[in-house]
Amino acid sequence: MSASRQKKRHKTKIRTMLAQRTLKTLTTAVGVGLHSGQRVELTLRPAPPDTGIVFRRIDLPEPVEIAVNAEAVTDTRLASTISRGQAKVLTIEHLMSACCGLGIDNLYVDITAEEVPILDGSSASFVYLLQSAGIVTQKAPKQFIRVLKPVEVREGEGDNVKWARLDPYHGYRLSFEIDFRHPAVDNTGQAVVFDMSEGVYARDIARARTFGFTKDVEMLRANGLALGGGLDNAIVMDDYKVLNSDGLRYDDEFVKHKILDAIGDLYVVGRPLLAAYSAFRSGHAMNNRLLRELLSQPDAWELVSFENVALAPKGFAALQPAW
Repeated sequence: MSASRQKKRHKTKIRTMLAQRTLKTLTTAVGVGLHSGQRVELTLRPAPPDTGIVFRRIDLPEPVEIAVNAEAVTDTRLASTISRGQAKVLTIEHLMSACCGLGIDNLYVDITAEEVPILDGSSASFVYLLQSAGIVTQKAPKQFIRVLKPVEVREGEGDNVKWARLDPYHGYRLSFEIDFRHPAVDNTGQAVVFDMSEGVYARDIARARTFGFTKDVEMLRANGLALGGGLDNAIVMDDYKVLNSDGLRYDDEFVKHKILDAIGDLYVVGRPLLAAYSAFRSGHAMNNRLLRELLSQPDAWELVSFENVALAPKGFAALQPAW
């Protein structure tokens, strides 16, 4: 076969396979950390194929790179925190959620403090940043973790039970149910199902904000946490109602934010999942436990890529539309 024909075949293969994605150019944001209250500058940079998502603490005397993976998660009490040695980055889940929602595989995240800025409390600002930088495909196949059998973690009993589960599914679907037993939350939707192949992440999920209760905020601040939180970057409730003057962005914003968090928590595995995720009262810790349980069972998953886009789950090939 002539060199020109070989080159043409190679180009056709690159065009028809489901490829990895990164940014076209860099983009920067400045904000404050939700818990630290520290000013932080975030720069998102393109990365080569097979890099994954790598955070870089450029404020340290010697910059430290922390590659995102399930084992790098070292604290899940209030957010997802990754560490390498003494260096750590807190509250990565909203940015990770946006990366997953837009199908971004490779990214360098330069950060000037130990916590990702909270911005408006959702993933919407990160979606805007990523889309404004431009998203491009790369000459490498996108790899997925395909779940082959059910995997579940649970704790508690009766009224205190909580669980999270992954089942085989040709696509990525997330189902979540909450139970806060609070008047303001109980008056909204308690359960949501979101399928990546049918919905639009930026429109349906990304704008859902984190939320908290005034009594918890007071306790957290007394312990040096939630110092950057307020009505401009969270839904805040007293014992009865939502205090934000502009109300809710979705009728079911609370449970949608739990879906947003779950997408980010699960994307720390390093590749997008082909699975159906379902959960009841789960959170950062349980989501990470679920990932570790999956990875501990080699017969429960496999790595796959799609040389032919037509064989990939619906909706994964096209770039996610804007709002």
